[in-house]
Amino acid sequence: MQPEFELSQIKLIVGLGNPGLEYAKTRHNVGFMFLDSLNLNFSEEKKVRAEVAQIGVGEDRIFVIKPLTFMNNSGESVHLMKSFYKLSPQQILVIHDDLDIELGQYKLQFNKGPKVHNGILSIENHLSTAEFWRLRIGIDNRDSVLRANISGSDYVLGRFTTEELETLNRTFTEIVNIVLPAKL
Repeated sequence: MQPEFELSQIKLIVGLGNPGLEYAKTRHNVGFMFLDSLNLNFSEEKKVRAEVAQIGVGEDRIFVIKPLTFMNNSGESVHLMKSFYKLSPQQILVIHDDLDIELGQYKLQFNKGPKVHNGILSIENHLSTAEFWRLRIGIDNRDSVLRANISGSDYVLGRFTTEELETLNRTFTEIVNIVLPAKL
């Protein structure tokens, strides 16, 4: 049974993506894109290999990071943050793309993710557990022809169309209003 999500328990929000202009607005960078939509002031923190921002003040602060280790090594930054700030995995929310979910949809789940996602696998390996929160943002907008002719790995590295970006922005707004409203 999934525990009930309480934003007050979250101390670290991680958006997954790949650094660099060549990956900007690609489907795999939805985690970065979501965090960018919040208009936070990120600064690079070399000790945790991530861009870091904070939401809130005092004891109520939440760290928000964009790992700079590239997707497949995201767990390194997450582990460094977890260790430095003495967090439990249950206090971590990871926001990422999910090819198993249709564009415009999302799922907030604990200890459950897509069949294959190297960023999530890296985090699970570095934390030695899968028991953390995931906000899975759908990116699949393929028809049957496209699905048959392009691999999932190539599709996730493709850029969103203008129409897809509009759908994604509406999804981001819904997430902020429904899932994360208390702090953002």
